[in-house]
Amino acid sequence: MGAHDIFRAAFDEHHKVAHETAKKLENDFASLAAACAEAAAGGGKLLFFGNGGSAADAQHIAAELSVRYVKDRPAIAALALTTDTSVLTAAANDMGYERVFERQVEALGRRGDIAIGISTSGKSRNVVLGLEAARKQGLVTAAFAGAEPNLMAGLADHILCVPSTTTARIQEMHITLGHMLCAAIETQLGYV
Repeated sequence: MGAHDIFRAAFDEHHKVAHETAKKLENDFASLAAACAEAAAGGGKLLFFGNGGSAADAQHIAAELSVRYVKDRPAIAALALTTDTSVLTAAANDMGYERVFERQVEALGRRGDIAIGISTSGKSRNVVLGLEAARKQGLVTAAFAGAEPNLMAGLADHILCVPSTTTARIQEMHITLGHMLCAAIETQLGYV
């Protein structure tokens, strides 16, 4: 398979997954966007977390919200639990990597916040434990995942399951949905 074949096949698959995602997730997306806007309007924080590419997505979405997405506007309280290397390494060393997000949710999460776990498989143990901790503390929980079944479905008040099992396509949809979430939150808060 040559570069041209890879290019065409990836775009074909991307378009198919994008089309199926648009058909399946519109109402779930609107529900999550409303919950996030309500939390932000009430002084709550949006806590994002995931591993690898999902960690990058968590940081990307949190930055768009806390700094700006489309235009200058008041800051929205959002943070990625993937960025504090001292906390991550201390928790991993002292408690095990499975607990790095759980511990931060325990420390930073408050009623009125939303915990948003991101996992292409929906099975990342540390993300699952982070959502469990959020649920115990009374936070609203949300997840971005791939095709069901996954372990996050029962823990998330709002879940966006991209209908694919291909990691790259799921990640492409996650960042698209993340950008759309930023736009929807800004709009619902009256900033756009």
